[in-house]
Amino acid sequence: ASAFPDDTILAEERGAAPGRSGRRWIVDPLDGTTNYAHGLAVFSVSIALEVDRRIALGVAYDPSVDELYVAERGRGATVNDERLAVSSTTSLEASLLATGFPYNIRETDDTNLDESAAFALRCRGVRRFGSAVLDLAWVAAGRLDGLWALRLGAWDVAAAGLFVEEAGGRITNLVGDAVDLDAPAVVASNGRIHDDMLAVLREIRNP
Repeated sequence: ASAFPDDTILAEERGAAPGRSGRRWIVDPLDGTTNYAHGLAVFSVSIALEVDRRIALGVAYDPSVDELYVAERGRGATVNDERLAVSSTTSLEASLLATGFPYNIRETDDTNLDESAAFALRCRGVRRFGSAVLDLAWVAAGRLDGLWALRLGAWDVAAAGLFVEEAGGRITNLVGDAVDLDAPAVVASNGRIHDDMLAVLREIRNP
């Protein structure tokens, strides 16, 4: 903050500190808090730089396996200096997907339970790891073929969404439009199964 005093900072733990430069740093100091608290080694740190409402740079670190993910718009994405590339899976039936559930699942009707059941019957498997940043990073790395999430924070998507794009994948909202960082609901994939994922969500959410 002292190096860039006119920049805005948005952090999950602290909220927003306003600035006037047109640059915004979006920070998640610990994504996967519940995992961390329970001693499960699936958590991460992420930082993104947004310039004039567009993510320009993203970094995330997975300390459990010492993996550093970096992406710069237009210049690709890497993990530990190795180029990231999404998977080549072409069918939803053969795909390994990830998702998550809303923190207020007991108070909302939008629980993701129906969507999860629908995908479980149509793909190879659904995983729930508890760190959206790593879910997206693993889509970028080709370890997962896709992800959907009904409710995330800007800090979950800002850096890791850029990993997916720069690795050759696709990330949209639930109906295929651009992601709104102020209220992110996302579908991310290798691009090849994206339309099929959107079709499942459309079937369940708009019967």
